[in-house]
Amino acid sequence: MKGVLLAGGTGSRLYPLTRITNKHLLPIFDRPMISYGIEALVKAGIGEIMVVTGGTHAGEFLRLLSNGDDHGVDRLCYAYQDRPGGIAEALGLTERFVGDDRVLVMLADNIFGQTLRPTVDAFLAQDGGARIVLSHREEPAHLRHLGVPEIRDGRVVGIIEKPDNPPSSYCVTGVYCYDPSVFSVISTLVPSGRGELEITDVNNHYVNQDLMEYDIFEGFWGDAGESIDAYYGVNDFVRRNGANLG
Repeated sequence: MKGVLLAGGTGSRLYPLTRITNKHLLPIFDRPMISYGIEALVKAGIGEIMVVTGGTHAGEFLRLLSNGDDHGVDRLCYAYQDRPGGIAEALGLTERFVGDDRVLVMLADNIFGQTLRPTVDAFLAQDGGARIVLSHREEPAHLRHLGVPEIRDGRVVGIIEKPDNPPSSYCVTGVYCYDPSVFSVISTLVPSGRGELEITDVNNHYVNQDLMEYDIFEGFWGDAGESIDAYYGVNDFVRRNGANLG
C-alpha cells in the first residue's frame, strides 16, 4: 500500500502566516507541520510515500525531507501541481507512483492524536473500493463548513459538501483510502463551479457503487489549515498531548 501526502494549496485561510511559506511548513509545536503527516503514514505501516505540492516554495520540501531516511520512509517521491486544480487533480498526479497498489491519501494539514494503523488494516482487509475516516462534531455551524456524510443503517449513502442542514453529526476528515480504480474515476470528473476536481465527487462515486466503508475516529482530529484559530488550537493540543500515538 502506498501513501500520498497532499501539501499544496495557497494557504489563504492562514494568511499572513503563509505570505512567505507553504502552510505545511509552518510549525506545529516543535517541528514543521508536514512531518506529522509523514509520521502518521510511517506509523500506519506505509513506507512508500509521495508528497504532492506546488507554488513557489515547493523546493523547501526537498530541503526539509530529503530522501526521507530521517523520517523512517523507505521511498520518498515528489510531484508538482502547477495550478490550484483541487484535491482529486492532485491525487491524479500520483497515478504512476501508486500503480496497481492501494493508496492512503492524507491532507498534510490534518493532525491526528492517535495512529491511523487501524484504518489501514481495515482497508487492506476489505475487498476493494474506498474507505474514509469520520470525526464527530457537535456544532452544526462547524459542520456547515465541512463535508458531511449521510448515514443510514450503518452505510454512507451520500456526502454533502458544506450543507446548510447537516445530515449527521460527523464530518469527513482528510484521510481517504482507495483501490487503484480511483484513477479511472478521476479521469471522468468535470471541474466544479470553482474550477477544481473535487474529492467529494470521487467519494460519492464509491458511495453510489456501494463500495464505501468508513471508520469513526475516536481521538483528536484537527485541521490546522482551517483557520488561524484552528491552527493555534492544533498547536496547543499537540504541545500538551502529542500526535500519532499508539
